[in-house]
Amino acid sequence: MSARLSRGAHSVAGQVFALQAVIVVLLITAAALALVFQARYDSQRDARNRSLAAAEAFAHAPGLPEALLSPDPTAALQPLAEGARRASGLDFIAVMDLRGVRYTDSRPELIGKRASDISRAVAGESFTQVFKGQPSDAVRAVVPVRNAGGDVIGLVATGIEVENVSHAVEGQLPLLLGATAAGLLLGTAGAALVSRRLLRQTRGLGAAEMTRMNEHHEAVLHAVREGVLIIGNDQRLILANDEARRLLDLPQDAEERAVGDLGLDPRTTELLVSGRVVTDHVHLAGDRLLAVNVRPTMAYAGRPAGRVVTLRDSTELASLSGRAEVARSRLQLLYDAGVRIGTTLDVARTAEELSEVAVPRFADFVTVELLEPVLRGDEPSGTGVYTEMRRAAISGIRTDSPLQPVGDLIRFEVPTAPMAAALDAGHAVLAADLNAAMGWRAQDSQGTRVALEYGLHSLISVPLQARGVVLGMANFWRADTPEPFDGEDLSFAEELGARAAVSIDNARRFTREHAMAVTLQRSLLPRVLPDQSAVEVAYRYLPATAGVGGDWFDVILLPGARVALVVGDVVGHGVHAAATMGRLRTAVHNFSTLDLPPDELLGHLDELINRIDQDEAGGWPADGAPTGNGNAHVNGDGSGDGDGSGDGDGSGAGGEDPEPGAATGRTSAVTGATCLYAVYDPVSGRCRMASAGHPGPALIRPDGRVEFPELPAGIPLGVGGMPFEAVDFEVPEGSRLVLFTDGLVEDRDRDFDTGLRLLADTLARPGRSPDQAASDVLDAMLFPVPSDDIALLIADTRRLEADRIAEWEVPGEPSAVSRVRNAGSAQLVEWGLEDLAFPVELILSELVTNAIRYGSAPVRVRLLRDRSLICEVSDGSSTSPHLRYAATTDEGGRGLFLVAQYAERWGTRYTDRGKVIWAQLPLTGGTEPPPAAPLDLDALEDMAW
Repeated sequence: MSARLSRGAHSVAGQVFALQAVIVVLLITAAALALVFQARYDSQRDARNRSLAAAEAFAHAPGLPEALLSPDPTAALQPLAEGARRASGLDFIAVMDLRGVRYTDSRPELIGKRASDISRAVAGESFTQVFKGQPSDAVRAVVPVRNAGGDVIGLVATGIEVENVSHAVEGQLPLLLGATAAGLLLGTAGAALVSRRLLRQTRGLGAAEMTRMNEHHEAVLHAVREGVLIIGNDQRLILANDEARRLLDLPQDAEERAVGDLGLDPRTTELLVSGRVVTDHVHLAGDRLLAVNVRPTMAYAGRPAGRVVTLRDSTELASLSGRAEVARSRLQLLYDAGVRIGTTLDVARTAEELSEVAVPRFADFVTVELLEPVLRGDEPSGTGVYTEMRRAAISGIRTDSPLQPVGDLIRFEVPTAPMAAALDAGHAVLAADLNAAMGWRAQDSQGTRVALEYGLHSLISVPLQARGVVLGMANFWRADTPEPFDGEDLSFAEELGARAAVSIDNARRFTREHAMAVTLQRSLLPRVLPDQSAVEVAYRYLPATAGVGGDWFDVILLPGARVALVVGDVVGHGVHAAATMGRLRTAVHNFSTLDLPPDELLGHLDELINRIDQDEAGGWPADGAPTGNGNAHVNGDGSGDGDGSGDGDGSGAGGEDPEPGAATGRTSAVTGATCLYAVYDPVSGRCRMASAGHPGPALIRPDGRVEFPELPAGIPLGVGGMPFEAVDFEVPEGSRLVLFTDGLVEDRDRDFDTGLRLLADTLARPGRSPDQAASDVLDAMLFPVPSDDIALLIADTRRLEADRIAEWEVPGEPSAVSRVRNAGSAQLVEWGLEDLAFPVELILSELVTNAIRYGSAPVRVRLLRDRSLICEVSDGSSTSPHLRYAATTDEGGRGLFLVAQYAERWGTRYTDRGKVIWAQLPLTGGTEPPPAAPLDLDALEDMAW
């Protein structure tokens, strides 16, 4: 038992208890003394205040000055002073004259005797003091007594003896001592509890033993060749030994930081925070292969469980054989090549990625040469002798390379040179010592001499082949690396070249298809817009970088000097989208010749698309065309590869899925196309438009305000089932209409509403022509790499001048025909178009006669002088005339035939309340068909349709 107590006394817990006990005693003793002194100070201050208050009160008592001047002050004041002393709890109240002689006192024997140290009161100052002297030590206050004139005539002294003040302090000592003892007891008990807990946790070990244990722990933890990490349940690093810091390259302040903030690669971070149990898991961290073990720790004393992670560097085992490290680095390089080569669908960039990935881990310099057709995206010849290629990429550890730069033509004219030998053999060729490569040196003696002087000493030439076709060549050079290439390097270079060749071929095929789609798209878009007077137009079309889409625009002339503005968008990219766009544009052109309202035109277009989709949904025709899997690659010359496998790795051109319908033998549905069709009339200044799921236009008014007219949201073309709705609004003279596709305002990084606001800000700047505005819009809106096509159409609206318009209301009587004919002839003379008088009179006679005879009121005639002369006759009937050949026995039926002969164009359009028959004549007069006999225009009025 004594041994146990002795061990406890000498333990860390015992020492801590002794130290805490001493500290508690010292603190409580100091606190008790401070309380005693404070109590004594407070008692004296209270005595001063009480004495001064009593003295002031007695000195200002009524009648005191008269009593002092009476014949016997003692008799008058002694009873009063004793009463006041007992009431206030003071030890004495003395009334004195100016010499200090007492008139009253608590001790009668002191009456008549002089008090000392009263000079300040005689001078008129009230004061308190601790008086030491006869008759006793006291805390007293002395106050002057003044008469009505303010003169000091006496003194009042009050006080409490110091002995009584000490008694007040001594009365508080039991409480202070009790509190001191209680504090000492509680402090000692707390120290004992802390010491007991510490004794249990330290197992009774002494300071020396604990120091020695900690030294052993630190020595073992940081000396072992295995990394140790302790991670808490809150994903914070609690402990890391030196080996773990080295293996993971941890910062100095890593401990207590979150694992995710340590700068580790994502895969390592995920492994450490996942919480799963791992045993000898081989993990790649940076350039090290680590064997990782993860085990959970047990919860202890209320603390949550964490994890212990051990790391062992398995890469250092390569020092035993020298081969594991090489294999690991090669695998890593091949992995990096798979990730970094082919990130784009650009041939030149893919070649650059091949050259960059191998420097400096495999070669000091890498050059890549490609055949000219490959750079253009064309299919290279499958056979033949390759004597020249174009350098597409070069990378090296230094910029002052002696090799020819990018863009130079590289020739392989010496068969024994490594490049020519590799192309001829179809596999990689090694030239371990370039000094001994006579074929290479003979190819360019001056250039090779410079290269050898520079330090190039070893070379591997690898032909880049995909699907059995040579695309180019990659050359790996060593200069600063002293070791030459060997046989293992040759195999690795060939594997690297094979992987890169697939990516280059994918990029080449995408380049070809992209160029084909761009060519097709541009060939299907309008090359020249028609001449017209209704609008001044500027347009822009930009294909998407990732693939041509199906955006289009159009400007279509309509009768009556009107013009149709069209924009549309076909969902998807590639040749199929471009071809679909061409079909839709042609259909819109065909329907526009019927002069239909916008909503009806879109309805007919939607019905046509539905019918086409239904017809093509039946699959291959019944003539037994092959079905296949649709993967056969079609060459640029129309031939196929014949293997039905695409590019050999199943990835398709550009590593992406082929465009829908691009090579499947079946055309995909058109569903998803949108279209906006607007008709502007320069005579009335009104615009009527309808939308099939397409964004509405922007209207810039003459004062610069930008508006987006509300347009009924129609469904996209091909969906069917819902009618389209048109809106009609007036366009002020001098306004601007802007039609666009959603690729202009919307992209992955910008939503549609934000794009509209930016477009409105760009269009609001005045004083620009449509062409300037179109350029400014693209400068402001265009993304660095647009993901969708952009079609933009800007039209400045014009009005047809009033002096170019002539209108007449025609009564419903036959005699009105001649009056209208004469009025029209007079108007032509006024316009200087006398040469057109005869055909115009003939046309007016025929059309007005038929409107009166077969139509209904009101009948109107309008002549428009635009780029051509337009004759229009309208009535309230919807009956349509038909051109036919009249037999020799027919009395009528030749009227429209004559109109068609004399007019450049003619036709019928229907309005909300009838129809308009129009005829268009060139202002030059044209070539008139010679009549068989002179025509009687009045007789034409009797001819029927």
